[in-house]
Amino acid sequence: MTATTDGSTGAVTPRAPSASQPLDTTAAPPGPREAAARAIQRSTEFLLSRQDARGWWKGDLDTNVTMDAEDLLLRQFLGIRDEETTRAAALFIRGEQRDDGTWATFFGGPGELSTTIEAYVALRLAGDAPDDPHMAKASAWIRDRGGIAESRVFTRIWLALFGWWKWDDLPELPPELIYFPKWLPLNIYDFGCWARQTIVPLTIVSAKRPVRPAPFTLDELHTDARVPNPGKPLAPVGSWDGVFQRLDKALHLYRKVAPRGVRKAAMNSAARWIIERQENDGCWGGIQPPAVYSVIALHLLGYDLQHPVLKAGLESLDRFAVWREDGARMIEACQSPVWDTCLATIALADAGVPADHPQLIKAADWMLAEEIARPGDWAVRKPELPPGGWAFEFHNDNYPDIDDTAEVILALRRIAHPDRPRMENAISRGMRWTLGMQSRNGAWAAFDADNTSRFPNRLPFCDFGEVIDPPSADVTGHVVEMLAVEGKAHDPRTRRGIEWLLAEQEPDGSWFGRWGVNYVYGTGSVVPALVAAGLPPSHPALRRAVGWVESVQNDDGGWGEDLRSYRYEEWRGHGASTASQTAWALLALLAAGERESKAVERGIVWLAETQRDDGSWDEPYFTGTGFPWDFSINYHLYRQVFPLTALGRYVNGEPFAGLFAKGG
Repeated sequence: MTATTDGSTGAVTPRAPSASQPLDTTAAPPGPREAAARAIQRSTEFLLSRQDARGWWKGDLDTNVTMDAEDLLLRQFLGIRDEETTRAAALFIRGEQRDDGTWATFFGGPGELSTTIEAYVALRLAGDAPDDPHMAKASAWIRDRGGIAESRVFTRIWLALFGWWKWDDLPELPPELIYFPKWLPLNIYDFGCWARQTIVPLTIVSAKRPVRPAPFTLDELHTDARVPNPGKPLAPVGSWDGVFQRLDKALHLYRKVAPRGVRKAAMNSAARWIIERQENDGCWGGIQPPAVYSVIALHLLGYDLQHPVLKAGLESLDRFAVWREDGARMIEACQSPVWDTCLATIALADAGVPADHPQLIKAADWMLAEEIARPGDWAVRKPELPPGGWAFEFHNDNYPDIDDTAEVILALRRIAHPDRPRMENAISRGMRWTLGMQSRNGAWAAFDADNTSRFPNRLPFCDFGEVIDPPSADVTGHVVEMLAVEGKAHDPRTRRGIEWLLAEQEPDGSWFGRWGVNYVYGTGSVVPALVAAGLPPSHPALRRAVGWVESVQNDDGGWGEDLRSYRYEEWRGHGASTASQTAWALLALLAAGERESKAVERGIVWLAETQRDDGSWDEPYFTGTGFPWDFSINYHLYRQVFPLTALGRYVNGEPFAGLFAKGG
């Protein structure tokens, strides 16, 4: 970005006009630049109009209907399911059913067995009859795929709560796990934070094995209702699968002889662990699944629904509900205000909104107030590291994340905040914490350092997605970019991160995207970071990246990548063009010096031509990732912030121009 730098604050003051002043495009050259400038004005006005009065932005977060189905099952289990909630949830679930009778985990994706089973059961709770055409079609598809017996463990746990599945036919999860020391394999801190928060309450559920009266049978979801769980041979004893299957059998035997005093004490210790991690808003970790299982676990231990812990927990779950204009009710798995706010701030600043714009100051005030000042679970492995950083959600002090922290710092650096010491101190603490969270291999993960044990993923219980938190290229790229802006490009820790990124580049020139879909996201995150850290655009790694990005551009000028690229090689870099993924590709090309290339011009034109009249973009496709392939996310604000960032950098140049690779 063409800018002047205030050396006293580190903030960049754009010379481009504010959103409240019409952009003067008369002097701009015709073609892509003029189209981009007009798109910037519309997009800037749209995004500014969506800011909350308190300073934050938050878009809806779409996942899949298991959130909605499990919400109804929870209410049925607790005896609090009401007609209005049931009707609204069922309306949403029915609306997501595909023509073949199934439910998918992402827009345009294939039917998924466990999701379809849970959606079907939820609609049965809502009164839909098994012989209704949409239900009969779903149950036939389920039977063709092996029925309930082939579903994931989580699905069968929900069914076991009502006697639709036998607890004996589920993997054992003993509460004594809470006593495993952190050096012992399979201790709770070997799991990623999202899995840890889910597994601890489920150890209580697994020990208690509750069964509520089932309001109906589910015989139609078995291939043979007389033999709902046909036996399967064990894997060879010499294989990891075989080892862990036999370990599970041993745990089932242990259940029969477990000392009652030890088991009771373990459940009480797990309950204390859960309660200590409840956030101020009543939730756990700012995400829906751990909150659901924590409520169930504590209720099983005797906490009534009016107990302050459970009352706050249930109230927090209501805040995950998005009520739509048609009366449907969608449950968000999580909420992303910190992430959305820092990305919106970056987009607006890069688009030319002045660094002292009142709305950017308000955003900075809100982000500064969200700084985390106390240790969380990360401190188990990093006990000497002072706290700092930011989380993803409104309330999640136990689990600040490295990705948000890096992007918040990059956002704050774009703002001329009037309270310089406050901002500088927060940035300093965040950077110190981030550096301290570097893993031994030189890279960064999302929540923990060195959370790389491969044992948790091998447990029969853990078939629902990624349960560890290894370093990723996208998070490491964001951290490296932040450190470069903070004058740490030549710091040995930054250089180790760069070396790791270069070693992780795929043979075709791309990078794997852990938290976004997929190689387009990874490449769009890493290339700007490497350039920020001082690699010249002529560097071979950057040339390979440019070649790959250009090779996967769609005929319409945009870029897209389907979630199936996580599983199938032929989808790598391929899919319908989307606004967010087109922007990621452009961010890589622009950083690598390809501003005048035909590929960039075509991408810019695609963004300008697909923009709506109100300045927004439409994007039904899921471009966010929770667990690669297993859990996908449609961040509704991605389609706004990333295109505006790319358009802004195309018109104004790269942010912090001239600052990169200084100091350190």
